[in-house]
Amino acid sequence: MDFALTESQELIRKEVGALARTFSLDYWLDKDDRAEYPSDFVKAFADNGWLGIMVPEAYGGAGLGVTEAALMLHEICASGAGTSGASPVHFYVFPPTPLIKYGTEAMKRKYLPQIVSGEIVMAFGVTEPNAGTDTSRIQTRAEKKGDRWVVNGRKVWTTNAQHATKILLLARTADRDPAKPLKGMTLFFADFDRTAITVREIHKLGRAAVDSNEIFIDNLEVPDEDVVGTPGEGFYHLIDSLNPERIVVGIEAVGIGRAALDRAVQYAKERVVFDRPIGKNQAIAHPLAHAMAQLDAAEMMCLKAAWLFDNGKPCGREANAAKMLAAEAGFNACDAALQTFGGFGYAKEFYVERLWREIRLYKIAPVSQQMALNYLAEHVLGLPRSY
Repeated sequence: MDFALTESQELIRKEVGALARTFSLDYWLDKDDRAEYPSDFVKAFADNGWLGIMVPEAYGGAGLGVTEAALMLHEICASGAGTSGASPVHFYVFPPTPLIKYGTEAMKRKYLPQIVSGEIVMAFGVTEPNAGTDTSRIQTRAEKKGDRWVVNGRKVWTTNAQHATKILLLARTADRDPAKPLKGMTLFFADFDRTAITVREIHKLGRAAVDSNEIFIDNLEVPDEDVVGTPGEGFYHLIDSLNPERIVVGIEAVGIGRAALDRAVQYAKERVVFDRPIGKNQAIAHPLAHAMAQLDAAEMMCLKAAWLFDNGKPCGREANAAKMLAAEAGFNACDAALQTFGGFGYAKEFYVERLWREIRLYKIAPVSQQMALNYLAEHVLGLPRSY
């Protein structure tokens, strides 16, 4: 059993970490305060070839695996960029997965090089206000008319809609069959046509630099050539990206926790109260040590899940456990860090409050802690389905 990273994987950690740290904590504070998309950060990662880390080499990418993508996104988060830096890059890594696996050759040759270069900005349209976790209940509908489809409906929590040029969009193309509720949905890689799509931004707790939105789709026309895979099988085409996304989201949470922990440890060494550094007090030291242990354990689970996926082995158990454990570990680390700073932790200029706000999202999305536990209870422990 070998837990060591390869030389090339260590190089990814080193190079990504160095690039990410050229963008200071003040840079991210400013982006958060102004709710401004980090375009120059994304461009730097595009220029250095990182956006195509999982895109096959034939289309201009690096052709690497989930492990390498996870290491990249961990280093982005651990640099202090947090979700504000990870989310824009994340959207070049996982939403294209169905396109890579199920897209036509013409589609891949047309779009994948533009994704690698950063020319395409992607949005992801699956979640709906009246469906939530039950994707089978989505109401957005696509009707076939000649050589194109006409889409109408509504999506919510659509990231990047303020800037997107394309949207990976899931829509019903057949009525819901209670016997096979996840069939009859089709995946489209549609132009983000703003004459047919109205965008309303959602103001939220954290990650202000990366927009979240509700979108209203009115007679959006999508040509046949922008259908991804087989009509009616769109949900199943998405499934291939669910375990990798849970792995990577988990390790992002670990990275955010490490960024907060690093700042708290340094502060605990330097802050003197009652003539001694506060880190000498077990009430400060033990929560930080506990956070470190939790982060280490969660990271190992994430990397195990990534290794299993990259080697073609089942990883549903490990991916769900990794996401659940990492979200808890990341949040606990950020909370311990904020507590270490005391009143100063509540001030933006000490940087940890942004990480604390951003990490909270990971306990909710892209899969909630409860749904991860439901998977483990039903599919691993064999307990009766609870919903």
